[in-house]
Amino acid sequence: MNSHAAPDAQAAGFEAQVPPVPAIVTEIVGSLALAAHAYMSDGAADLDSAGIAIDVASLAFDRVKERLAADERLAMTQLLTETRLAYVRRRESR
Repeated sequence: MNSHAAPDAQAAGFEAQVPPVPAIVTEIVGSLALAAHAYMSDGAADLDSAGIAIDVASLAFDRVKERLAADERLAMTQLLTETRLAYVRRRESR
């Protein structure tokens, strides 16, 4: 970016590059769900970390779910439900 551009122009350019919060949170929820599954893997099960990842993903989703499209909300709900069920099954199998 041109270093001589007006500060307002620089700020507007930056804002155009920042994704909306729901998109960021959706990505974070997906990443945390993947992390939870990795923590539950047979080789190096760390169920405490899996539980934390699930809890944080759930809190993030709850914060933005009303701002998501219906199909996105359904997909995230299903992802979190499946992840929670996998966690419960893994915890019970200990």
